[in-house]
Amino acid sequence: MPIAWRLYLPESWAKDEDRRKTAKVPQDIVFKTKPQIALDQIKAAQEEGVTPGVILTDAGYGADGAFRAGVTALQLHYVVGVQPTLSVWRPGDGPIPPQPRQKGSRGFQGRLLRRDPDNPPICAKALALELPSKAWREVCWREGTNNALSSRFAALRLRPASRDWKRIEPHPEEWLLIEWPKAEPEPTKYWLSTLSAETAIETLVDTAKMRWRIERDYQDLKQELGLGHYEGRGWRGFHHHASLCIAAYGFMVSLRETFPPSAAPKTFAGKAIGLPPGYRPRGAPDPTRTSRPSLNHNHSTTTDIRSWENPPEMSLLRQTDAGSTT
Repeated sequence: MPIAWRLYLPESWAKDEDRRKTAKVPQDIVFKTKPQIALDQIKAAQEEGVTPGVILTDAGYGADGAFRAGVTALQLHYVVGVQPTLSVWRPGDGPIPPQPRQKGSRGFQGRLLRRDPDNPPICAKALALELPSKAWREVCWREGTNNALSSRFAALRLRPASRDWKRIEPHPEEWLLIEWPKAEPEPTKYWLSTLSAETAIETLVDTAKMRWRIERDYQDLKQELGLGHYEGRGWRGFHHHASLCIAAYGFMVSLRETFPPSAAPKTFAGKAIGLPPGYRPRGAPDPTRTSRPSLNHNHSTTTDIRSWENPPEMSLLRQTDAGSTT
């Protein structure tokens, strides 16, 4: 086994190196998980002076305890999705403090937290099923296309229990937000949040559901700007294309404020920026044309069919002596 291990590693390294050269990946780029990349991007945004906000992620990032700890270390708040299997303490419970260090003992075992076998932590789903009916509230977070979007939610202040037996101090208290629609047999979504303890449940729900807007922006970015159909799978090709799409998308978003009713028209070089003459929103019908242009015999001389005040009369069929019509 040791011989096979030594023979296998150089071959795998050679293949990885060939792939890096083919894709033109820079040599200083090393493998990182998505949460690690996201945390680096957040740090870069902070260094660039981007206005801080609440970090919103799905469970793919929220389930990573190192990512949550990294966001907290940056003094930022988050509302992240988590799995129903997340280990948590019941409200008011927590791990047992470390044992007092005995005289003459060595090592760090005496400084770590402990757990009571009679009161272990519980998964988020089991905790949600234990909650009484009065713990659930109907909350509406925004208007939908047909009616208001609402569901049942419960919010609890508790401590996560993930690997706290390796810690000296317990995890700080956070919000656990749970959604359980009435039509569902069990809770459907879970979030952890470090927003302040005075935050209302309506604010928690509204912030957690804000990811819908992010998903819509990302969908527009992929579909309308072509990020989902880029050509070339090389490192440089992808990043050049992505940079171009992001720059174009940011320009479009910045111009969105110049169109009413979003905001008053702005000026550029002393001239007002507004809608150009004859502007017609995409998908709006052309007022100068009928639904069937071939039937509009006055289209070349008339700009709007509603301006026909005296339309010409239709010629009547006249019967000839032979009984035919002309």
